[in-house]
Amino acid sequence: MQNREYITISEINKIIKFTIDSNEILRCVYLKGEISNLKYHTRGHLYFSLKDETSKINAVMFNYNNSGLNFEPKDGDAVLVKGKISVYEASGSYQIYVDSMELDGVGNLYQLFEELKKKLSKEGLFDEIHKQRINRLPERIGVITASTGAAIRDIISTINKRYPLVEIYIFPSLVQGADAAPNIVKMIELANTFPLDTIILGRGGGSIEDLWAFNEEIVARAIYNSKIPIISGVGHEIDFTISDFVADLRAPTPTGAAICATRDKEEIISYLNTCKNRINNALSNKLENSYEILKKYKSNYILNNPIRLYDMQEQKLDILYDKLNNSIKLNIDNLNKKIDTYKIKLDLLNPVSVLNKGYSIVYKDNKIIKDINNLEENDNISVMVKNGKINALVKGVENNGK
Repeated sequence: MQNREYITISEINKIIKFTIDSNEILRCVYLKGEISNLKYHTRGHLYFSLKDETSKINAVMFNYNNSGLNFEPKDGDAVLVKGKISVYEASGSYQIYVDSMELDGVGNLYQLFEELKKKLSKEGLFDEIHKQRINRLPERIGVITASTGAAIRDIISTINKRYPLVEIYIFPSLVQGADAAPNIVKMIELANTFPLDTIILGRGGGSIEDLWAFNEEIVARAIYNSKIPIISGVGHEIDFTISDFVADLRAPTPTGAAICATRDKEEIISYLNTCKNRINNALSNKLENSYEILKKYKSNYILNNPIRLYDMQEQKLDILYDKLNNSIKLNIDNLNKKIDTYKIKLDLLNPVSVLNKGYSIVYKDNKIIKDINNLEENDNISVMVKNGKINALVKGVENNGK
């Protein structure tokens, strides 16, 4: 025991770290796994574990590397990472120092889908206020889809079966692959130059990768900017795309889109028959009511003897005539009485009437003398009598009141 050379834990950890760091393979490794035990450090570093069905490894991603992530990591995410394997000497544990990380395959597409959905929703592209009404009795329908395949056949056959009066305009487009999204946008813009009532945008089912063209932002904005209402019928009933959310109406399938765009001819015929019956019933009731009214008028005594109506009016006219004459006579009598009353009052007020009774009126300077005190000796006065005027000189004034 005494001849053995003991080393410290720190030294052995350094040896292990040096050994691992010197390994060419471990300096750059690519791992895939599922994130667990994720912790965000206040300084921006990420600490987590990567695991598969049977094993796990600790991982750290410093803030200067994770600042460029295009998604927000969370537990359960399937990821692809690039980094180096090394040892954290303080704990003696090995771990991967992650330089870059991205979502694994489908998981990445779902993340991009959710991010774009959140962005466009925040901008209001999904709001109901922007949705246009679908004309269920269209004259012309445009269909944007692949020129071959089940989708175009199902749409055309469904429309022709349900509503054969409509004209169908086909705008063939790529619906899968890198060039599909720009091609769909081009067809939407082209369709908007035609006098269409509705546009159906559709394709059959498939994986999220197959349907990805309908999750592209340029397609979403082309649908939003369309002046013609668009029905999105992409994939199967369980599939949802960004096109479904921004379109004026979402249908579960391409066939469903054709159904949403039209009314069933049998439904229309049934509706017209119902309207016809209602009109016939209304007319029948109207005629019956009119006939009853006519019978009532025919049995009316006055209408059958119109001269009686004239007789009654003649009698009424006589009564009104008498009332008018009586009213005129009464008004004239009342007027004459008023005139006589006014005449009597005027006679009483007429100074000439006073003179006729032997009285006289004395004037001085053209003013009536009412008081003896208004006269003095030698005043010139005029005395008005019944038939003339007397000019006189006052010889004396005698006030009987004194």
